[in-house]
Amino acid sequence: MKNKLMWMFLAFAVATQAVALDASRTALPLQPLQEESQAAHLSAEILTRYQYRRVPLDDAASSKIFDNYLKSLDGEKIYFLQTDIERFAYARTKLDDAILGEDLSIPFEIFNVYRQRISARIAYARSLLRKGFDFERKESYQYMREKAPWPRSEDEMNDLWRKRVKNDWLRLKLAGKDPKSIADTLDKRYENILGSIAKVKSEDVFQIFMNAYATSVDPHTNYFGVRASEDFDISMSLSLVGIGAVLQTKDEYTTIRELLAGSPAALSGKLKIGDRIVGVGQGDNGPITDVMGWRIDDAVALIRGAEDSVVVLDVLPASAGPDDKHNLIRLVRKKISLDKQAAKKSVIEVKDGTATRRIGVITLPGFYQDMAARQKGDKDFKSASRDVSRLLAELKKDKVDSVLVDLRNNGGGSLDEAIELTGLFIDKGPVLQQRDSKGEVTVNSDTHPGVAWDGPLGVLINRGSASASEIFAAAIQDYGRGLVIGETSFGKGTVQTVLDLDRLEKNDKPKFGELKMTIAQFFRINGGTTQLRGVIPDISLPMITDAEDFGESSYDNALPWSQIQPAAYTPAGNLAGIVPQLKSIHDDRISKDKDFQALREDIAEFDAQRKKNLISLNETDRRKERAVQEARILAREKADTTDKAGNAADKKPLVADGAAFEDDGLQSNERNLAADLAIEKARKNAKDVLLNEAAHILGDEVGLLKANASLASTVLPKQETH
Repeated sequence: MKNKLMWMFLAFAVATQAVALDASRTALPLQPLQEESQAAHLSAEILTRYQYRRVPLDDAASSKIFDNYLKSLDGEKIYFLQTDIERFAYARTKLDDAILGEDLSIPFEIFNVYRQRISARIAYARSLLRKGFDFERKESYQYMREKAPWPRSEDEMNDLWRKRVKNDWLRLKLAGKDPKSIADTLDKRYENILGSIAKVKSEDVFQIFMNAYATSVDPHTNYFGVRASEDFDISMSLSLVGIGAVLQTKDEYTTIRELLAGSPAALSGKLKIGDRIVGVGQGDNGPITDVMGWRIDDAVALIRGAEDSVVVLDVLPASAGPDDKHNLIRLVRKKISLDKQAAKKSVIEVKDGTATRRIGVITLPGFYQDMAARQKGDKDFKSASRDVSRLLAELKKDKVDSVLVDLRNNGGGSLDEAIELTGLFIDKGPVLQQRDSKGEVTVNSDTHPGVAWDGPLGVLINRGSASASEIFAAAIQDYGRGLVIGETSFGKGTVQTVLDLDRLEKNDKPKFGELKMTIAQFFRINGGTTQLRGVIPDISLPMITDAEDFGESSYDNALPWSQIQPAAYTPAGNLAGIVPQLKSIHDDRISKDKDFQALREDIAEFDAQRKKNLISLNETDRRKERAVQEARILAREKADTTDKAGNAADKKPLVADGAAFEDDGLQSNERNLAADLAIEKARKNAKDVLLNEAAHILGDEVGLLKANASLASTVLPKQETH
């Protein structure tokens, strides 16, 4: 998948309101560090020798790196002019030499020009705030420009930015803001991001460039700098050593957004949401380092540390003014389990005629495993499959009739966890096949006898379900063990490993980072692969994402689909006889379900807007559009909270709180923290139409199986549980 671990500033660089230094704050040009050039060369040596599909680092590869790098910096083509691209043309075939010769001055030169261009753009944007706009003029703004040409002149670029800023202003105006408030908000927005981009470091530029190289080799090959490596390890283990506070930058302050239950920060009783950390000290007697205005990742690095060590926070309470009294708070760092990102269970009750079916839902955001803890022999190491096994035992006590494993937007993780999770539902046998760069095929199997759940099973996937999610869903489908419901999955059929470059070079301290590289391709036990094609569900639900823009097929250097011999396996069941019946019941139900129809309407409208790729900058037109949207939301809320007789119904509204879905024109850090958290909560609590329909489908299956013993014996052969 597209790299999700870029540094924060990259989001600033390509997002709608990306900004950078103005002329008065231009920093010295950034230069590559020696260890970065060395890390680049080492990475190239590894990739050209050991990558699954070996790509030589030559002029052809350099050209791809060049295009990737420009796309990473200015994917929407709103900073560089065509003349800049022509100026950089000499570098198109020089980047291979830059890497192998350990001289990264060229990519850094490009970045420094990029920063200058942003500076000029923002200076122009801020000048527009003093002039105002004509909202009676009939014109529109193209908001997605990835496929557009580079602006050919300064006038063309200025007109593009005039429309961008005008759209920002109009959004705030439609939300009820007055002109002064709008100007102040936008000016502060630019100023805040100016401060952020001013903090860009050499390591950040190197991270972008190295990922431009890595992803030119393979879509799922990535480079992680030292700090990115730490974040990747945290995402895999779902644990870290720290105080247990979720932080964000707000008005140059490191601000507490959330306190994790059971963490040192929460248990102290001395911190609360909205408190601002202005200083950090190491140990009881260490000096306090002022972190006011710091990048959030730099502040976090100071707050984290060794387990059982002391950190002292200089805190400005949420209710205090800038000059009010600070509090010094002493905390002892502990290992924090990120339980909010771990597997969770819930129970959905659905009506099936006069019967009520209880569907147990297990939501799994990722295939995590704390490998370090496991290697140390920690019997309680964090593991996705172990958590799911525990939840299945709890769902049995809850007397559920069926289980649905929700893997939507689960991008994968540990291959071992995918195998062990599959083993919870099958009684031993192969789960996937791997083919390495030499063409040798190995079979990975579940070797544990028995199952944790032998009842009806469903797997819910979408376009964001990838890699390990696809391994699990495909195995469940091939074994006939359960229904796969949802969208066609991502289509990632490759296996990656992470190489610690510092360990490879025997460095005493981390300085080279890590390389995640593709080493094999995986295949289903039926011999096919999920590569490009993904897992096709047994029962399809509406596709929300655009397959052309998201998924393996969107990459121009993705591996092709292929096939090998099937593995030797025995299906656990056969769903062929029940799927057509379930589809028929499903089609009939959704044709009458107003929530489902509303979702389809929203998807169709979104698709139309995406294809149009234009938004009106005429105030009258935008107010009409807004009025139509608000009327639709109100009508749905009214229909959703009353029954056919007009009486109040005990039912969660489709959108939870219409206000939470209205465009207020603000970015998250521009809102009052309490208001932003309320909006976040409302959106999380919105009715999940697709999850509810998947639960209904499993409820239908339970009903059919209870009514037909012969069908049940085919779908659910008797299996020994443990």
